[in-house]
Amino acid sequence: MTTSRTAQDEGKERTRSYHEQMDYRRLGKTGLWVSAVSLGGHWKRIEKIIGTSEINPYGLPGAEHADPFHRNRHEVVGRCIDAGINYIDACTGGEIIAYGRALKGRRESVYLGHSWFEREPRMEGWRTKDKLLQGLDEGLAEAGLEYVDVWRITMHEQGGQHSQAEVDEMIAALAEAKQRGTCRFVGFSSHDRAWIRSVIEQYGDEVDVILTPFLPGAKPAGPDGLFDAVRRHDVGVFGIKPMATNALFVGDGSPDGPHAAADDRRARLALRGIMGIAEITASIPGLTSVHQVDNAVQAVREGPLSEPERAELDQILTDMWTRLPKDHDWLRAFK
Repeated sequence: MTTSRTAQDEGKERTRSYHEQMDYRRLGKTGLWVSAVSLGGHWKRIEKIIGTSEINPYGLPGAEHADPFHRNRHEVVGRCIDAGINYIDACTGGEIIAYGRALKGRRESVYLGHSWFEREPRMEGWRTKDKLLQGLDEGLAEAGLEYVDVWRITMHEQGGQHSQAEVDEMIAALAEAKQRGTCRFVGFSSHDRAWIRSVIEQYGDEVDVILTPFLPGAKPAGPDGLFDAVRRHDVGVFGIKPMATNALFVGDGSPDGPHAAADDRRARLALRGIMGIAEITASIPGLTSVHQVDNAVQAVREGPLSEPERAELDQILTDMWTRLPKDHDWLRAFK
């Protein structure tokens, strides 16, 4: 007996760096199929992995991947590609430069999301269409990239700080970049879910993708109505900060630390909890080692949480909120 193949099956198998044991999800109306766990641009606690906190993503190593930081990024990206993780989201100038280098010779193996936030509307002087397009063009040139798959502009964490004129300029810049072919798809990020919803309701046809915090244990339904809007307008959603700025963990990130195995399990449970939310296309943790890539992939393969595992995660989340740093107390709004 043969099983009929669907267009969805074929779409997944044509995606970049397809791996049969990876879960791929449709990124809204882009039609791209991206891995349910993808690679966020941040590299927090990387000093625990490479043995030094002195990194310069802009610096030119004496030879290809000669310094520990660039070698680490090259190896992590390679392991992602081998395992079927096929989306990278970079959101600072340093991240764009570092991942542009790490992708040299294998750019077509992943979908790349681009935001050089230092040249975007969170910074005064970068809030017009022309300045935003200038920032994109400069960033591509500096990173040695011809195009990006997703240009997703970083807006204020509290999006309501932006005027309507600034939103209009953002949308105009995204539309023109898409028309020029310097990006294939477009979107934006903010921590203000009610404001994101309002922009989607106004510009649903123009917005392909959004990024916003989504922590394990968070519920998609809520008074902000965001997930109703993304469903109606077929917008892809990347969930950021899945580890609550590392408050999820007991250890300090050292690979040989006494809490390493327990923290690996915490990470897997958290990712599996988020993957259970249909509205989230992909969670994008910052993976700082090959081991962390393997652990994230294991989370995908372990599948949905059992009831005992869900109870275990609930207890972990209770502990997590007690460790949340004061400067990230705003994350409590995403419970």
